[in-house]
Amino acid sequence: VQLVESGGGSVQAGGSLRLSCVFTGYTYGRYCMGWFRQAPGKEREAVAAHYTGTATTYVADSVKGRFAISEDNAKNILYLQMYSLQPEDTDMYYCGAGFVLPIRCVGGSFLPAWWGEGTQVTVS
Repeated sequence: VQLVESGGGSVQAGGSLRLSCVFTGYTYGRYCMGWFRQAPGKEREAVAAHYTGTATTYVADSVKGRFAISEDNAKNILYLQMYSLQPEDTDMYYCGAGFVLPIRCVGGSFLPAWWGEGTQVTVS
């Protein structure tokens, strides 16, 4: 199983970015995928999660209304569309995946079994 993130970069405040996460390996059935972020010295924060093949999603209150999570199920790609980025959104963003029940996926406490290496987002 492998997750590879892309799409990070440097933007000015108010700008937008779209992160992508390609999930390869054991992708049969439905599973939970999510986006997390972490700055040095801080705890990892769950940003958004999605139960594949369904409309079941979770978006953290801190980014609700600005971030949206979606998937291309046929290509096993998870997206995080980020609008109105602010300097406090500067973090390393990680993609995670795991086989959990939907209620655990979107309850805000999803802990992935697999992680990508992250993509840096810098907002100035």
